[in-house]
Amino acid sequence: MIGFTLDLGTTNSGVAYWDLDADRPRMLALPRICRFPGEADPLRAPRLIPSAVHVEHRRDLWSRLGRSRLIQPRFFWGRQAYIGREALARNEGWTAPNFAQHFKPALALDPHRVLARARQRTFMARDITHLFMRELLVEVRRETGERPRQLVITTPVDAYDAYRAELSAAARRLGIKRLRFIDEPVAAALGYGLGLNRARRILVVDFGGGTLDLAVVSLSAHDIEAGQARVLAKSGRPVGGRHVDQWIMEAVAAELEVPLDAKEPDAALWHGLMLEEARRVKEAVYFEAEAHFSVTPPPQLHGVRARLGAARRFTAFTQADLRALLTRHGLYGLLDDCLDELAAQLRAQGEDEGSVEEVLMVGGSTLLPEVYAQLGARFGRDRVRAWQPFEAVTFGACAFAADRFGQSDFIVHDYAIVTYDPKTHERQYTSIIPKGTRFPTPMDLWKRQLVPTCALGEPERVFKLVVCEIAHGEAEGLRFGWDAAGQLRRLDGAKAAPVIVPLNEASPGLGHLDPPHLPSDRSPRLEIAFGVDEHRWLCATVVDLKTRRALMKAEPVVRLL
Repeated sequence: MIGFTLDLGTTNSGVAYWDLDADRPRMLALPRICRFPGEADPLRAPRLIPSAVHVEHRRDLWSRLGRSRLIQPRFFWGRQAYIGREALARNEGWTAPNFAQHFKPALALDPHRVLARARQRTFMARDITHLFMRELLVEVRRETGERPRQLVITTPVDAYDAYRAELSAAARRLGIKRLRFIDEPVAAALGYGLGLNRARRILVVDFGGGTLDLAVVSLSAHDIEAGQARVLAKSGRPVGGRHVDQWIMEAVAAELEVPLDAKEPDAALWHGLMLEEARRVKEAVYFEAEAHFSVTPPPQLHGVRARLGAARRFTAFTQADLRALLTRHGLYGLLDDCLDELAAQLRAQGEDEGSVEEVLMVGGSTLLPEVYAQLGARFGRDRVRAWQPFEAVTFGACAFAADRFGQSDFIVHDYAIVTYDPKTHERQYTSIIPKGTRFPTPMDLWKRQLVPTCALGEPERVFKLVVCEIAHGEAEGLRFGWDAAGQLRRLDGAKAAPVIVPLNEASPGLGHLDPPHLPSDRSPRLEIAFGVDEHRWLCATVVDLKTRRALMKAEPVVRLL
């Protein structure tokens, strides 16, 4: 392993390392503290760690020694907190005073803000951050047998020096000997596989649990080496996934006439349970048409159970309901406003949003319905990279830590042409540009002779080929794909059905045949070659073998991703 990287998030965090044997980054699975694996987690993101801390201020000898500033850099003695899933489990529904659900926003703005209390002691944001990092390193050592001494931490692009100083102080106390930082947009660019052998304009859309942050940055090889980006424009709003959970909870409560303002001591438990169910349902309808919202007060909430009486205890919540809810609360309008603000800031510098070459989506709330489609409609599907919103920043930090960022650009999906079986007339997909292809390529990277289809038995006058983007699942990792309608599909696992999107179905013509090709003629009529230019355009060269006339000469057809 080459060091470790930590992506600190408001809702979830991730740890990764560079696998020397496979020469690729890998998320580290920490089963005790990561999100619950399997079907119980709609996102199926078992390597993400909830950024939650439950303080355990124990007074036994080992715990007191373990808090010593002399001992901590060398030994992890005793337990000082529960983090991640273990912390959430201890505060399911009802929140204890010694529980901090998140700490990153407070650390950035006010590290002295009190987030938890235990045994008459208060714990500020900097204390909670230290406890999270300590217990995280304990779990890393437990799983790998290695105590991290080198660490790369991702930071927001607009993080102040004070934020980095707080993380540096926590790392020193925990025995980290070499600590480096990388701006999240830089890490996202590396994680999404962008080659930066030239300066680029990149829009990073970071939409997480608490905020929507957009930044247009300029990145070059020099910026990558420094781990910092130059910000050209930025905008944002204080809205995120937690706000959406609240909206869903309130909407369902109103529909079922469920009381949320219970006047009893355990009202916080009821509110927390409803909010957790809202989050689960929200994530479920990312992928399914509907999910059931279950209203089940625990036995101790006598008042709530009595007020519910024989009323309905569940309701169907659909993807359409979520879209309508987001529209009603103005989420899509907020995103448009942010994009308009970015465009205005770029115009003030003599540029426009057309100079944005890539759009990188990070954060779980980018999976909300219509967000991808909204960005795709504005910038073009070929510019939006969205398939690993949770891992991109962590993976990019790994590449930075391992100095693996000198690679050229590559194609990230498979691309194929549609042909038809001459006997069954069923669609077939013939690969022309495989995933991982470095570009630019020779213009005859793929070359074949083809027989026109002559659909319906009529002479073929226009040579047509439909080019499709095909996103496959992988044996490892979590990937997402969006179909032609902008519907989110999960691609976790090699057995997942691929997402196939026709790119030029509206205008598939690649040249006119004169004379027309007859259905009875089964000899090859056309020679076609495909290649990819430096701007990711799939270029076609088409020669009519009958007339020896060139119908196309390395002309762009569709832009690849």
